[in-house]
Amino acid sequence: MTVQPSIDTIDADPSPRRRAVGVDVGGVVVGGDAPVVVQSMTNTDTADIDATVAQVAALAEAGSEIVRITVDRDESAAAVPKLRERLDRLGVSVPLVGDFHYIGHKLLADHPACAEALAKYRINPGNVGFKDKKDRQFVAIVETAIRYGKPVRIGVNWGSLDQALLTRLMDANNALPQPRSARAVTREAIIQSALLSAALAEETGLARDRIILSAKVSQVQDLIAVYRDLSRRTDHALHLGLTEAGMGSKGIVASSAAMGILLQEGIGDTIRVSLTPEPGGDRTREVQVAQELLQTMGFRQFVPIVAACPGCGRTTSTVFQELAEKIQTDLRTNMPVWREKYPGVEALNVAVMGCIVNGPGESKHADIGISLPGTGETPAAPVFVDGKKTVTLRGADIAAQFQTMVADYIERRFGAKVAAE
Repeated sequence: MTVQPSIDTIDADPSPRRRAVGVDVGGVVVGGDAPVVVQSMTNTDTADIDATVAQVAALAEAGSEIVRITVDRDESAAAVPKLRERLDRLGVSVPLVGDFHYIGHKLLADHPACAEALAKYRINPGNVGFKDKKDRQFVAIVETAIRYGKPVRIGVNWGSLDQALLTRLMDANNALPQPRSARAVTREAIIQSALLSAALAEETGLARDRIILSAKVSQVQDLIAVYRDLSRRTDHALHLGLTEAGMGSKGIVASSAAMGILLQEGIGDTIRVSLTPEPGGDRTREVQVAQELLQTMGFRQFVPIVAACPGCGRTTSTVFQELAEKIQTDLRTNMPVWREKYPGVEALNVAVMGCIVNGPGESKHADIGISLPGTGETPAAPVFVDGKKTVTLRGADIAAQFQTMVADYIERRFGAKVAAE
């Protein structure tokens, strides 16, 4: 059978983004018409002001647009206004979110400067209080948010789910002629915890555009199911994240698989990739992964894209690998300065290819690309700029020559825009 070409088989465009109520978090809008926001969280002791300031600054420089910090005791609450002041002096304006558990109501009441300095409060309805204290302490935090004009994230986590709610739903499920699975009931409990808490916050007087919801689980399929259902039942802004995603490639793959599907369906207004860092590892890695997820899917542009072939038996030289790594590292390192100096540079596409098979074609598709010689090929490297071959590089310093050409291209293309304005 011969397959005939037809445009009828072209897939439809991705789902339109779900329209959520926009929430202003210290000048960063989550939801509404705003792009998906990248955020992260420190793992320093918040009371250690030097360490926390350094990490918040590093996360912000890496591209985290909101940073959450732990506020778990009096010392950390007392440190928050000092953190904010130090960061402001450094020119780091990233909004700070306070992560409260168990005694958040007391810490906010006892430390009004902390309540004022934070841009948002995170409340976990599963451990804000227990039995008759639960609603009272939840309301106390909400009233503080109203008093200081702060939004809140109602962050449900299945590791600390409201057990009274879960028990009620399990009992009701067991009474059904055909009970649903315990897993399905747990997912429903997570969703109801978020929705009931949001309703209580609104009844207390917190505006709808001051509420963000999250419903975090640690399994990919559960996260997809929970957020699909939650997104159908509310127009609140949604914070996506796979909790306890794990370390290294496992955490990256799991987070990307779960959030990638939801984002493609138009679900999610802000994301955090919760990676467990290696001992002594760089916390900013999770910011980079979140950015790469959004950029790879075409939702945002953060840094120039470097396309590089994976290599095969035709590319026994490591020159193209070394060059691709060098250029990618240089681009990411320079981005904090280049964003100001060269507006639009994050949309740049660079190709570093290893042989003649796909090298010229991929290089033509890029803004600037090079096709390095593969095994047995003539030791020459054609360079394509804006789809046209401009020069062929030769010699032992091909990599250095191309790096210079990339820098010149950025100055000529993006620097010209600034000069014209």
